Amino acid sequence: MTVPEWPADWSERISGASCDFCENGGQDRNAYGARIFSGEYVDGYLQSADIQRGYTLAIWKGRHIVEPTELHDREAAGFWIETLTVARALMQFYQPLKMNYETLGNTSPHLHTHLLPRYEIDPRPGQPFPLLPQSDNEVQMPEDRFVSEVTALRKLLQAT
Repeated sequence: MTVPEWPADWSERISGASCDFCENGGQDRNAYGARIFSGEYVDGYLQSADIQRGYTLAIWKGRHIVEPTELHDREAAGFWIETLTVARALMQFYQPLKMNYETLGNTSPHLHTHLLPRYEIDPRPGQPFPLLPQSDNEVQMPEDRFVSEVTALRKLLQAT
């Protein structure tokens, strides 16, 4: 039996030497989605992959941080308050049955939280969402729907 191992470049990932979030942060649109929220601590990106309606990342926008425990108290409060601000807008717009908050970082070790709305029709009701690392091969939302949702969410979030 082969024992799974962490990637060979894990130390480099942890250090932030080649952190995709650090290098590509602050863009209004990137390969994975569009920014719907820009706060002091968090950028919120609605994902364009048609994985789950409303799937959004709340990404720490300060220095490279891996764990929330590395944040100072004020930063931690700001991160979670702004993450919840984004989640409230998603709840209002999509009206899911439940919202999942997944702060993982097992692939990209830069502090971020996956906001995953859960619906009546769901791939795994009552269990964690079957989220896999994105491979750039995911089916994308139709562009008109994506732009419409981004516009509506930005409008909701500007009102907060």
